[in-house]
Amino acid sequence: MNATLEQMQQHRSIRSYQDKPVPAEVLDAIIQAAWHGPTSINGQQVSLVVVQDAARRQKIAELAGGQPWIAQAPVFITVVADFYKTRLGVERAGKQQVIHDSVEGFAVAAVDAGITLGNLMTAARSAGLGVVPIGGIRRNPAAMIDLLQLPELTFPLAGVAIGYAADEGDIKPRLPLASFAHRERYNAADLPGHIAAYDAQLAAHWQRIGRDDGEPWSSNTARYYQQVYFPQVAPVARQQGFGFDQ
Repeated sequence: MNATLEQMQQHRSIRSYQDKPVPAEVLDAIIQAAWHGPTSINGQQVSLVVVQDAARRQKIAELAGGQPWIAQAPVFITVVADFYKTRLGVERAGKQQVIHDSVEGFAVAAVDAGITLGNLMTAARSAGLGVVPIGGIRRNPAAMIDLLQLPELTFPLAGVAIGYAADEGDIKPRLPLASFAHRERYNAADLPGHIAAYDAQLAAHWQRIGRDDGEPWSSNTARYYQQVYFPQVAPVARQQGFGFDQ
């Protein structure tokens, strides 16, 4: 197994960072690695906002629901769906952009943002840095848009904190591989057994590391998915010019 595969299989989210800056050349290399990632139809409908200012990172930590590691890490990068940029290109070609008025548009931007986020994390970890992806910036997207001065037809989809780890933490076990990778067809019949086994495995993991607040996967997922936990995403996206009727 090569070093990249081994490192990816040892992923852990870092929530404790050293008070140590990321060298400019390292950060630039990470950004360029993400920049070279693929996008649908080469539309490049993703942009990054790189935040290193301490006061701004503190504000993002608050907007994300009180996540101190965002303020602690020296770099926070927001991955932005960007149909403002593409609209300029479409208009330059003498046409009118409509893709942002569709579910497909938001979906393709989210997919490409996910690719960008994955490349950022892989590149950062290969440089000896720790990372934690942050979806909590969607908790108050209007405030994030204001903070980052995002124009219309853009939306902050996710972010990632990057820095030198102060505590590597433990690798959280995953659902069985067979529940993730289905061969030739989706195998629904075995999922209940996989989930039951994973609930027990995760409970043992929490006990082993002394996490009294750790929950089984089922109940933790239910706590979030029984509701729309970031209800401002759709209304703020519409305010930004996105539509979901096509």
